[in-house]
Amino acid sequence: MTAHLRLLILGVAASAVLAACDRREAATTAPPAPGDQTTATAPADAQAPMTYESKNQFASVKLTLPEPIKAQPDLHKATYAQATRDLRQFVEGAQADRTEAGGDQGLPPYEKQIDYFAGAETSRLFSLQRRDFDFTGGAHPNTLYSAALWDKTTKRMVTPAELFARGADLSPLDRALCAAINTAKKARDPSAEPLTLGGKDWACPRASATPFVLTPGTTAGKAGGLTFLIGPYQVGPYAEGAYQIAIPQSAFAQLIAGDYAGEFAGQPMRTGDVTPRQS
Repeated sequence: MTAHLRLLILGVAASAVLAACDRREAATTAPPAPGDQTTATAPADAQAPMTYESKNQFASVKLTLPEPIKAQPDLHKATYAQATRDLRQFVEGAQADRTEAGGDQGLPPYEKQIDYFAGAETSRLFSLQRRDFDFTGGAHPNTLYSAALWDKTTKRMVTPAELFARGADLSPLDRALCAAINTAKKARDPSAEPLTLGGKDWACPRASATPFVLTPGTTAGKAGGLTFLIGPYQVGPYAEGAYQIAIPQSAFAQLIAGDYAGEFAGQPMRTGDVTPRQS
């Protein structure tokens, strides 16, 4: 793995590592308690693992990867390695919490699940969404999102700064995202107060600071837009839930860097709130 790829994969996962509430990120591992039975399972094919699972008296962790990632072996290997490191750190933190407390204090084992989902794909770009579900004994679990954009031709990550033209003014995209969020919030709660960029309480996020994946479009081999991933608490109370907001490429086409402008065309299959509904 190149140093550039390694740094970017670490960046994609950084917000997820911060999500574990009330526990140390880097814990000193205590000796296993008597009778500790740790189980871990992974596919037999170590070159292309798609899942990882581990459970002991301190924590239960699980990873799932999407089938399309198999076609990008460099990305696949780096993603699996980073995610499993994050899960092991979480288990170590769970054990350290109980060691410091002198027992489990009646808490159930912590839980962490990392799920990856493939976004839209073009002839050159492959997008990947990461969702972290963490439970560390608080009032409710935490859910955080991150994303990666992979250049299949150069086999490296593409940062948001590289996707957009150098020095591009992203304020039109910020406004389009904010308007779409407000429409989505009103649909869920007609009494919701509209958000603004830079608001004092809840505020619209900036597009450049919000993870996104490519949006399926009406033109084969092209992305119809970008889908922004907004976790609970970011634009409203926890009960309001997460949002996935699809913005059509027509709202930002002129902002895309020349190298990637040809990867966008047509319209998204759906726009606005495209958050998957729980069955």
